[in-house]
Amino acid sequence: IKAFRNTVLGETWVETGEAPDWQRLADRREAWTPGTVPARGLFLTAGADVQKDRIEVDVWAWGRGLESWLVDHVVIEGGPGDPACWQQLTDLLGRTWTHASGEHLTIARLAIDTGFETSAVYGWARQVGFAQVAPVKGLDGFNRASPVTGPTYVDATVAGKRLRRGARLWSVATATFKAETYRFLRQDRPTAEEVTAGAPFPPGTVHLPSWTDSEWLKQLTAEQLVTVKGKRGFSKLEWQKLRERNEALDCRVYARAAAWIAGADRWSEARWQDLERQLAVETPAADGEPPARPANRPAPRRRTRRSSYMS
Repeated sequence: IKAFRNTVLGETWVETGEAPDWQRLADRREAWTPGTVPARGLFLTAGADVQKDRIEVDVWAWGRGLESWLVDHVVIEGGPGDPACWQQLTDLLGRTWTHASGEHLTIARLAIDTGFETSAVYGWARQVGFAQVAPVKGLDGFNRASPVTGPTYVDATVAGKRLRRGARLWSVATATFKAETYRFLRQDRPTAEEVTAGAPFPPGTVHLPSWTDSEWLKQLTAEQLVTVKGKRGFSKLEWQKLRERNEALDCRVYARAAAWIAGADRWSEARWQDLERQLAVETPAADGEPPARPANRPAPRRRTRRSSYMS
C-alpha cells in the first residue's frame, strides 16, 4: 500500500501514530500548583522560539530517566526589534520557580533558536553570556552522529560592530528530538490507582499541567512524520506540519536540547543523587529495597539553586 500510494498515486505516505492526538493528551493533564516544580523534577531548562512579534518560552523540569514536566509558558510581546523584549527575556533567566521541597530553582540552560533575526539572537546571547544561554540551529534528517553537536564559534554583531568568534552555536538534530518527544507522549502510563499505590512512571514520561489549553496541545502535536521520495527516487523520512503554528513543539525540542547540552543524558548516578540531596528528594531504591530518605534537616529557607556546575 505504501509503495502504491507513493509511486502510482503520487501521494505522501503518513506514518500513522507518530503524532499523538491532542485530545488524548488533554485527558492526561495533571493538576499541580501553577508555576511550581513537582518533587521528581530536579533541574530546569527552557526553549525559546523567536517570532516576528514575540518570543515564546516554555520552561521544563527534568528528572531521572528524562521524565519531564511543563512548568511554565511565557509569551514576551514585542519581537526581536524591541529592546524591551530582550530585557524581559534576560529577566527570565534570573527568575525562580518553587520546587515541592521549598527550594527555588532557576533555569540551568536556555536554548534559543537562531533561525529568525540571527544577528539579534547572537547579540543578546553574547551580552548575557553563554554559561546559561545556548543559541541553537536546527538541522533536518535522522542521519546525525549525535542529536546535538558543538559549540562552534560564529561571528556576532553587537551595536553594529561585527565581532569575530562572538557567539557559540549548537547544532540540533530536531528530527531526532521530535521523534523522541512523540515516543514519550505515546507511552502507556500507570492508572491513578496504580500511582497512588506507588507505581512509577516509565522513563521519559511527559507530564502536562491542567492549565495547558487546546491551542498549546495542538501546537505540540502539529507535525507528522512522513515518507517522501526525493528527486533521485530515494525515499526518506521527514517531518511535515499538519497546521501552521507549532511553537510548543519547537520550544520542547529546544528545551530538550538544552538538557542534552547541560549533560543530563550523560550524568552519573552520583550526579543525580547530588541533585536529590540538594532538593531533599528521596533517591529511588534498588529492587526489593526501601527508598533512601534524605537526612533530617531544618525547615527550608528561601534559597536559589543556580546549577552553576551544569555550565
